[in-house]
Formats: sequence, structure tokens, C-alpha cells
Amino acid sequence: MKSVADAPSTELNSQEPQPVILTSELRKVYRTGFWLNQKVVSLKSCSLRVYRGETFGLLGPNGAGKTTLLKLLLGIIRPTSGRGLLLGKPLGNGSVKHHIGYLSENPYLYDYLTGWEFLQFAAGLFEIPRSVQRQRIPQLLELVGLSSQDARKKILRRYSKGMLQRVAMAQALINDPDIVFLDEPMSGLDPVGRFQMREIILSLKEQGKTIFFNSHILSEVEQICDRVAILAKGDLVCSGSINELLGKNNAYFVKGTGGDWEVLQKWIPSIQFAPDGCWQGKLDGEPYDFLASLHLMGGQIMTMNLSRPSLEEFFIQQVEKTQKSFQ
Repeated sequence: MKSVADAPSTELNSQEPQPVILTSELRKVYRTGFWLNQKVVSLKSCSLRVYRGETFGLLGPNGAGKTTLLKLLLGIIRPTSGRGLLLGKPLGNGSVKHHIGYLSENPYLYDYLTGWEFLQFAAGLFEIPRSVQRQRIPQLLELVGLSSQDARKKILRRYSKGMLQRVAMAQALINDPDIVFLDEPMSGLDPVGRFQMREIILSLKEQGKTIFFNSHILSEVEQICDRVAILAKGDLVCSGSINELLGKNNAYFVKGTGGDWEVLQKWIPSIQFAPDGCWQGKLDGEPYDFLASLHLMGGQIMTMNLSRPSLEEFFIQQVEKTQKSFQ
């Protein structure tokens, strides 16, 4: 199979890393109504790049166009206009399907198969030899935490929501894909299930897999992703690394009590004092050195947070800004 670097493209700089996912002005319009004479624009001019080995998060409110973009990339639907490349091939090219894995938001599983039997069935669709299956299936069950005899022998209709999500993740990896597409992988999971799914994604990242997923759990996205993009009303609002979007400011906003106010002012030039004896402001210096100094002064820290906004706060700002522009 040719690499992305072999694919001709006048838009790419040869000295830049070659993207494994590339879209240019991708647009999707659906026709609705009895006579199909009404148009609904699900995705507007969408241009993005995802590089090999990245974990890329696609964010957006319900109806933003996330699932539409995912289906376009997978070749399930065709774009109305624009173009895209996946592993150097045009979107929908059948030759790349053996190199991608997909976990849908609500995967359909065969209730009366065991986890092992279901993975055997999925492996058969990819024509994976039995000798390879005997090695890969136990490895995948181990990866997703379903290697116990009980989990192996239990039929899927008796699996919990978290177990079903994990065996579906194993199915998405059965062909050892280069790119893994995950549609709301943490949807409906409890905190333990989300932690387990996050650990699986991080292990895939360590293996050098390219991971493209959308999610509403923004705190998880902030921990996992190298870069993110935000969709709102079909528009690609922004795209970049967490530091590029939120800012590289690593300063902390601190609040505490006690200590020597003259020394505190050296650490916190904009310090503000409250009537109840508390003080607060942006820290100017290394946090660990400040905490050591505060301890020697007999002061106490109450809160210490990064002064830049969280991904959730930034996301809300961008979505609200987009909504206002449509009013």
C-alpha cells in the first residue's frame, strides 16, 4: 500500500509531516421533505489535518455535524462538495478499509455469542488466518480487561454496558488498524468505565496508533488528545493543540491565608486581600518554590488552579459565540 507521502497533493509542503487524514472544504447537504426539495446543511466548508500517531478529538454540541464528518471520513456517505484523503487515498476508497478500525456510539453486537466468538466473527470478515486469530484475540481481550474465564465464556447479552463497550473496542482493533475512529467511546459509561476506556486509548497512543474520536466528556479529551477541533452548526470553529487553543500560560491563580504580606507581594504582584483575611492573585514563579516559602511563613494554601481556561470553558465560549453569530 502506498503511504500518504506517495499521494500527489499540491497543498502539502514536502517538508511538513504528511497527514493521514486530510479534508479540504468538505461539505454535506441532505435533501428532506416529501419531494426532497428542502435542504439541510449538516457540514459546511470543513478543512482539517490529522497526522500519524496523533490522538485527535472532535468536539461539538448535538447536531454540530460530528457524526456526519465521521461518516464522510469512513466512506459511509459521500460529500456534496470538497474532497478528502485517508491514508493518501480518496475518501471511500475500499483499499484503506483493512487499515482502519471503527467503534460506533451504539455498536450492534450479537447477543448470543461470547466475547471470544464475536471477535472470531469480526476477524473472519477481515479474512484473518486462524493462526493469527489465536494470538490476537487473547491479546485484545487482555488489553480491554476481558481476559478472565468468566468474561470469555459469558454471552454478550449478559455483559454490562462497560463490558460491551470494551468488547466493541476489541472488535475495532481486530485488524490491527493504522487509524482508529471512535464515536463517543465513553458514552453511558460510569467513572470506572471511563477510566478504563481512557487507559485503553492511552495504550493505543503508546503503540503509535492514530486515534480520531468525538466525545462530550471534555475533561477526558483534555487529558488524552494532542489536538482538538470544535464544530458548531456545521462550521469548523477552530483546530489546534490544547496549548494553542487555551494558551501556553502555565501561571497559577492561588488563594490562601496567613504569611508575610511583603513576601507574598513578591510572589503575587497583583495580590488582593479580602476582609476575612484571605488573599488571592496570579502566582509569579515556580509553584513548588512558592509552596515551600509559604510553609516557612506559616501560611496556608486554599486553592491553586491554572489561570488559563479549561477546555470546557473554552468550548462553551466558542459555541456561544457561534450561536450569537446566527441570531
